Amino acid sequence: MQVLEVQHLQKTYRSSRKHLTTAVRDVSFAIAQQEVLAFLGPNGAGKTTTIKMIAGLILPDRGEVKINGLNPHREAQALRSLGAVLEGNRNLYWRLTPIENLEYFGVLRGLSQKVARQRGRDLLERFELSHKRRAPVQTLSRGMQQKLAIAVALIHEPQLLLLDEPTLGLDVEATQTVKRLIREIASEGRAILLTTHQLDIAEELSDRVAIINQGAIVAEESTEELIRRFSGSAYVVELEQEIDRDRVSKIQNLGAIVNEKTILIRETEILYEVLHILQPLPLIRVEKEQANLTEVFLQLIQNQSESPC
Repeated sequence: MQVLEVQHLQKTYRSSRKHLTTAVRDVSFAIAQQEVLAFLGPNGAGKTTTIKMIAGLILPDRGEVKINGLNPHREAQALRSLGAVLEGNRNLYWRLTPIENLEYFGVLRGLSQKVARQRGRDLLERFELSHKRRAPVQTLSRGMQQKLAIAVALIHEPQLLLLDEPTLGLDVEATQTVKRLIREIASEGRAILLTTHQLDIAEELSDRVAIINQGAIVAEESTEELIRRFSGSAYVVELEQEIDRDRVSKIQNLGAIVNEKTILIRETEILYEVLHILQPLPLIRVEKEQANLTEVFLQLIQNQSESPC
């Protein structure tokens, strides 16, 4: 089931000099239950405008948004299926305690005070924050604040969660905790729209990727397939010691590239011949050359920048 459907969104702004700037042009994508979509793009690409249209904060000039089949610009009920965690914990009141934040936002989103209090307690226990339930938010660690921000976004049990830079500024332990929570939340049936400049986090957490640049989607497919498409067919062989001259000569004659302890094999059919020559030298690794999401992202953005308008 598609929880979020974004269809042909367009948004144009008029400057003080009556110059028209198209921030978003014909943007379409969807997110299903249990799916994490990484929505990526450089600054000024149109991400924020798109997200604000999804959240019902900006009316699109053209196109439509549907959350659980409802349009947030026409049907307020659609927003009950939406939760958001904004970068910098902007969905928290710092002078309130965690339980006060949860009760307040729960009631604000239509829950009774009794239900909001009980769900708040359950979320604090799940997120290992019960011992801090009466401490002002401003006294909590950055990681605890981020966990609380996610808990607040979940208080009304939304089906769609917007996560903006959920691990920014966190230490290693807090980052691992937040990543685990995101996986758990998705596995429970929610759809997650993840925006981040930490592309290693996006690669690890996302099922699919949508990359926007200059207001338009330039790639939208599964994370695994996108990376596979940009990965080469070469193999890298790394050894524990430098290769002797005799072996170097034999390997180079096959067409491989040797650099001290590393061999690059572009013709896959010679891989086992090279390994035979190397016997019995100890190997560190033999692996296929693999791109990562950062390299893919930069290549797509650069390619579009170089393309004629």
